[in-house]
Amino acid sequence: MPRIQYFVAASLDGFIATPTDDLGWLLQFDGFEGGADSYNAFLAGVGCIVMGGETYAWLMQHEPGRWPYIGTPSYVFTRHEHQAPEGADITFVRGDVREFIGDLQRDAQGRNIWLVGGGNLAAQFADAGLLDEIILSVIPVVLGDGKRLLPLKGPTPPLELAASRTLGRGVVELRYLLPAGTASPD
Repeated sequence: MPRIQYFVAASLDGFIATPTDDLGWLLQFDGFEGGADSYNAFLAGVGCIVMGGETYAWLMQHEPGRWPYIGTPSYVFTRHEHQAPEGADITFVRGDVREFIGDLQRDAQGRNIWLVGGGNLAAQFADAGLLDEIILSVIPVVLGDGKRLLPLKGPTPPLELAASRTLGRGVVELRYLLPAGTASPD
């Protein structure tokens, strides 16, 4: 059954970016052993991509005019006006994530939906009980402050560890399943 997956990297202390959206701490790990294989195997199962407006803006700033997900329907949840790069299949939306779940599933065509980021958008899916799995690469650095991995309003029920493995340079990949209908208390 297709899943809504949050495939993400975070520092040891649970941040996905610095307060200024700097990813230099993460990019220094590009090319670590097993990283590309993990990413490519994951991406092979993805039928639709979802991200927040800040993540989209970061991509456009760092990869101007280039869309890394050509051929995959993508949704960007944003309050701002954006332009899509040439050849990109991007739908810009605003509103409650529940309003778009049918569209996401239709466009995924039986494959998984990847929540690229950020943490606030992933938390909205989790709060709505729509997040099925977190695939987390723990990067062995401590940031001390930044954008949180999953800024929920309260604790979740215990997650089920489905798999774990150590990759190169001390990176640990963890796969957690969320209990059906998981939502943090209001």
